[in-house]
Amino acid sequence: MSSLKPSYEILCRYTNYTSQFQIIRISNISHWFFERTVMPKNSIVFETFQDAQLEIHTSQMMGSILSDVIPCNQLIQTFDAPAEKSQLVKKSAWEKGFQLFPKQPLPEVS
Repeated sequence: MSSLKPSYEILCRYTNYTSQFQIIRISNISHWFFERTVMPKNSIVFETFQDAQLEIHTSQMMGSILSDVIPCNQLIQTFDAPAEKSQLVKKSAWEKGFQLFPKQPLPEVS
């Protein structure tokens, strides 16, 4: 298991292109856990660490199977905005329908 400092956080995006529900999970970072359900044809934007590995579990009739493991540094989400405009990036992602995690109220952007 990897133990990283928060300064190594990255913003990632995963899209479920299948017609099945998927559960995505990061379990290789010690003292940190992430798990979400991604509906078919939907995307999710989330923050994690550079060494994190995203496990993709696909729903089956009697449970789920581990269908893929993707290094999160391959899922880095980029926006056409400078870093100092991170509030605008969050607002833009929200308006486009992405789910932002950890889920927090959006700050007012003037």
